[in-house]
Amino acid sequence: MAEKVLTIADSITVGELAETLNLSVTTLVGELFKNGIAATINQRIDFETATIIVEELGLDVELEKKSTEGAGPERKVHELSANAVDRPPIVAVMGHVDHGKTSLLDAILGQKVVDGEAGGITQHISAYQTIRKGRSITLLDTPGHEAFAALRQHGAALTDVVVIVVAADDGVKPQTIEAIRFARSANAKIVVAINKVDKETANVQLVKTQLATEHNLNPEEWGGDTVMVEVSAKTGQGVDKLLDLVLLVADLEELKADVDVPAEGLVIEAHMEVGRGPVVGLLVEQGILKPGNFLVAGTTYGKIRTLLDFNGKPLKEAGPSTPATITGFKEIPQFGDSFELFKTEKEARTRIAAAKLENERNAASTNVTGADMLKLMTQKSETPDFNVIVKADVQGSLTSVMDSLRLIETGGQVNLHVISSGVGNITENDIRLVASDDKTVIYGFNVDLPPAVKRLATRERTEVRLYRVIYELLDNAKDSMEALLAPEVVETVSGTLTIKGVFRTLKDQVIAGGEVTSGKVVNNVLVRALRGEEVLGEAEITSLQREKVEAKEVFEGDLCGFSLKTHRKLALEVGDKLEFFTRELVTRTLK
Repeated sequence: MAEKVLTIADSITVGELAETLNLSVTTLVGELFKNGIAATINQRIDFETATIIVEELGLDVELEKKSTEGAGPERKVHELSANAVDRPPIVAVMGHVDHGKTSLLDAILGQKVVDGEAGGITQHISAYQTIRKGRSITLLDTPGHEAFAALRQHGAALTDVVVIVVAADDGVKPQTIEAIRFARSANAKIVVAINKVDKETANVQLVKTQLATEHNLNPEEWGGDTVMVEVSAKTGQGVDKLLDLVLLVADLEELKADVDVPAEGLVIEAHMEVGRGPVVGLLVEQGILKPGNFLVAGTTYGKIRTLLDFNGKPLKEAGPSTPATITGFKEIPQFGDSFELFKTEKEARTRIAAAKLENERNAASTNVTGADMLKLMTQKSETPDFNVIVKADVQGSLTSVMDSLRLIETGGQVNLHVISSGVGNITENDIRLVASDDKTVIYGFNVDLPPAVKRLATRERTEVRLYRVIYELLDNAKDSMEALLAPEVVETVSGTLTIKGVFRTLKDQVIAGGEVTSGKVVNNVLVRALRGEEVLGEAEITSLQREKVEAKEVFEGDLCGFSLKTHRKLALEVGDKLEFFTRELVTRTLK
């Protein structure tokens, strides 16, 4: 039993963990570095990683995960005025990969969303709006692949209602369970869409039973309080009923927002486009956005140049629960940043200056110095390094790729370092940063490699790998790290023998006889000669005889004669022991 129990959240920054453990940040960063994580003070690590680090440090401390029941990502709660108006429900569509989330959105919106997605997998949060019976519904399509857990977490946190899509022919899967957990932690209402009911292998009752018995989601028709709708994204069956029930669930929540207040909301996507600069997807929570407004998000600001809806059509204004795409930010804000509206550019810049100053103050007391990092980087280690630069199309995807890379289990066999990252296409600066370094790979996720940059990469012999599907990128990274591992020498002992007589000893040959005491003796394998615990040397058996007849193998309990080829004189005596073995190189894999 550990002397002390400390409670931490699902994830924690390196600085916060160091403070909790009463360690210097340098010590903690050094331990992470030895385990293949090149972390900074503000980088977040998950609970499992923190636990491993505590064990590696040998601390008499036990970490306990803070309960997230009813908690989860914080969403600002606005005090409503008497003038608050009804707002559309924000609905996140979540579930296991390939269970038909995006296809269901196609059926709702009447457009082929999935056609534009790599590998048929949603790669970032996309926001849409539809009209049902004269009422707007905002829909968030969240990624289904396991590497996008961070994006799904945000998707749930933004949400009033979570529609969890479960395939009737496949049942509850790991990401289904994760979606349920996210929805509960965000205090969102859950509606289950049992999809693919038109398939012959569909088993709706099994799905309902799994949800009820294993996850406490009891269907209304079974006396529970969970709305479940049977749908088919392919035929459109049940889609209208699903929307009606979503509106009904939303009505029970009495969703309202103020419009006569400065606009606030969240950044749900951000990327760079040539000719447009930072392009930012927002979700308005209160107030009204208009072209010309000044916004602050995180540590950047901008003036809205263009305000577009989810179809790319101009908007005169965007009110509560409305997804909008804007241009005009000076820099790309971070995925998940809150945004606020300011009356003038001066007010916005003042707010940014204050935010940056606060960040510097928070980091100053525990920041790792350049000398600390240099010391860590120059420590000699036999563990190979795999350095990467990551470029992605949007900020959310960049975060997911980097987090997923760092979570690849290396067992301490390879050090993975993300030495640079950013949003946008791969540039000449990225190539020059790692020119001629064969240990560094540049990964591009949903970005392009311009011809001039490609020529420079070829000239500098820099490895650039482009991917459209995240799990293919992660598989390649894992394969690349395994390729850095030196082959493992594996010895397999086939048998042992005790010397009964030595007939001839030459400089490079020994002729002797003995009794096989275990296993079997095989011709043309390696031999290790032992006298007690002392190793006399190694040789190779070149001839094997049993009862003066050539033999391929001799088994336990039998006598045999043999000839050994030696590299130096091997003076064997009666009573010495021989081990017969094979030695081969085996390709290592990450543990």
